[in-house]
Amino acid sequence: MRPIQLPEPPSPTATRVTPDIFESGVHTIIRRAVVIGNGSPSSENQSIGLVRALGFSDKHVLYRVTRPKDGINGWLHWLPVSLHKKIVYIIRYLCGYSRFLSASQEKKFMPLPSENGGGIGLAAVLEADVKQIVNLARETYEKEGPLLVVASGRDTISVANSIKRLAAENVFVVQIQHPRSLLNRFDMVITPRHDYYPLTPEAQKQVPRFLQRWITPLEPPDDHVVLTLGALHQVDFSTLRTAASAWHDEFVHLPRPLLVVNVGGPTRNCKYGADLAKQLAASLLSVLASSGSVKISFSERTPRKVSNVIMKELGNNPKVYIWDGQDPNPRMGDLAWADAFVVTADSVSMISEACSTGKPVYVMGAERCRWKFTEFHKSLRERGVVRPFTGSENLSESWSYPPLNDTADAARRVHKALADRGWKLKA
Repeated sequence: MRPIQLPEPPSPTATRVTPDIFESGVHTIIRRAVVIGNGSPSSENQSIGLVRALGFSDKHVLYRVTRPKDGINGWLHWLPVSLHKKIVYIIRYLCGYSRFLSASQEKKFMPLPSENGGGIGLAAVLEADVKQIVNLARETYEKEGPLLVVASGRDTISVANSIKRLAAENVFVVQIQHPRSLLNRFDMVITPRHDYYPLTPEAQKQVPRFLQRWITPLEPPDDHVVLTLGALHQVDFSTLRTAASAWHDEFVHLPRPLLVVNVGGPTRNCKYGADLAKQLAASLLSVLASSGSVKISFSERTPRKVSNVIMKELGNNPKVYIWDGQDPNPRMGDLAWADAFVVTADSVSMISEACSTGKPVYVMGAERCRWKFTEFHKSLRERGVVRPFTGSENLSESWSYPPLNDTADAARRVHKALADRGWKLKA
């Protein structure tokens, strides 16, 4: 009988290839993410931008915390969303069985038929249910590992907090935008620096003492708070390169330099109206000589009185192209192909996206902003990222700066925090 030949034992110096499941354990590897949004495009864009930067572009599920809209709901938006919904339920019950309300009165008090956001395509978005997400994290933990949860906006705070409280060992929870208090409810908080403006001596002088605790952060930032200059988003070199190719046919014929103008809408802290629109239109007319073409886009928040002024002054100019608001939205094409930007001061998100390109960014109306938004614009100017738009600019003369990389910087901080916990991402 031929003797059995046993294989030689591996050399101590030989390279060993070990599957991840044995090397560090499936319980330390995050393979998927949950995004909790509030229905606001700017807020949800921040969460999705971070998830994308972490490598989970196609490995995340979007849940949404929604409020009833219209009618009396406009007066209830300041309440916690759970209490808001309970009150609406009671009103619906009373209105449904009251014989004393006319049809017009009932319509005034009733919200739209769909409480789940009411938007087109929302059927594909799941309602944020704490129990459902907690069960998902617990039941799939043994097979899939921990769950990354990223939430953004005031209405998502209680949901994200509850998930962290009920499934602390199975999740890593990131809250974007400042939750104001009890920051230790989350594994990480990501918020702009200007959210801490209310704690400065200058801001304290502007607020009556009895109101300060209601509108200012109650704690200074600690090690698990990531401070950014602007808002997180999905724009980076890769997405710009892809957009440049995708939008080539629509933009290649436009004369250069191309000035892209993004018009938002007035907010509580950046108030303006037709007067700013007239100022913007006059300034744009002044720079037409040095520009090849001007492309203007309005947001959903742009008041008709603002867009009408700009349309009237510039709509018939052969150098000016105004997006009609129909899909597809050219935003990514604008970012990729523009040579310079003009953005109204009200939108932190649009300004942050433009500043991530390294191209000249001019801001219109910053002097009309107040409170923490003055600090935001001041920080951008001091960093050399933006300049005020006056109408005296020569667009043929460009300037540059190191692009803002807030999203990538925040993603690196998430990686570090996970490593400190003994976890890692496998996207």
